[in-house]
Amino acid sequence: MTDTPVLIRKSGKGGHITLNRPKALNALSWDMCLTIERALDEWAQDDEVSLIVIDATGDRAFCAGGDITDIYQSGLDKDFAYGQKFWADEYRLNAKLANYPKPIVSFVQGFVMGGGVGVACHVAHRVVGETTQLAMPECGIGLVPDVGGTFILANAPGHIGKYFGLTGSRMNAGDAIYCGFADTYVPEADWNDLKLALLNTGDPSLIHANKGIAEIAEHATEIDRHFSGATLTDIIKSLETASDGLSVKALKALRRNSPLAMACALELQTKWQSGGRIEDALELEYRFTARALEHGDFLEGIRAAVIDKDRNPVWQNTLADDIAQKTAFMLSPLGEDTLNLEEPS
Repeated sequence: MTDTPVLIRKSGKGGHITLNRPKALNALSWDMCLTIERALDEWAQDDEVSLIVIDATGDRAFCAGGDITDIYQSGLDKDFAYGQKFWADEYRLNAKLANYPKPIVSFVQGFVMGGGVGVACHVAHRVVGETTQLAMPECGIGLVPDVGGTFILANAPGHIGKYFGLTGSRMNAGDAIYCGFADTYVPEADWNDLKLALLNTGDPSLIHANKGIAEIAEHATEIDRHFSGATLTDIIKSLETASDGLSVKALKALRRNSPLAMACALELQTKWQSGGRIEDALELEYRFTARALEHGDFLEGIRAAVIDKDRNPVWQNTLADDIAQKTAFMLSPLGEDTLNLEEPS
């Protein structure tokens, strides 16, 4: 296998995109986003391509998130435009995947988080397997679930989307299907044969529905009870009254994550519980991410989790603070800097 970060090729009646940074858990870089987008644009007009397969090399991860090293350094250098351009281009790719005129099939093994969710989970056919571990843990690094993730979380059954979005807990294959991040379970030993058949025929009907087992469904009642609160404080107070394992673990996560990020993530999901379009969800998410480097907890979150790895972030706020005004600011319209999904940023 070459060292090229993204492998792009045609096979049979299909286009084939493979994330190819297994040693980096296929972390998604800016260049990788642009490479994928160029292939999609070309194949949309190519009559020889009837279907597209997206997969990744390595056993550990489809994509464990965005490659944030350069964004972190740009934030330290007060170059906030760099991150804004990266996120704008990434979100344009997310919208393009969601609205693509030809069927796209993603095969998601191992870890899939953050930016990996944006590549894999908006397409027409999403295949998961026994190793799939999907999560949106952004609140733990001072960011909000983005790449259109709030759109999927808000439309999950009951209040389970709030649980996963605020705690960053992992979903297995069945959970991912139950929550709307995936469509069908296929044993990973069968993936290569299925990919080959799809590329040779261009026929997505070869994928047979299998919902797997959603372990999280067993906890739906208690999750709905605790996470139905209108505010972060309401949710925490409810969790403090419970002693079951899931509630204790959830409360620990909320006390660890960025209060500002969680308050904003809750607000974003609340806006989309009645539906909406992914484009509108991305626009709202961008209001936060465009400000994250300068005004949010993102730099401190990355320092603690990735750079120094002390796992001891010092957030701007505590859970006891009134951050309603700061939350409103982080999610307020950007005016002339509003996300533009039509033109390259």
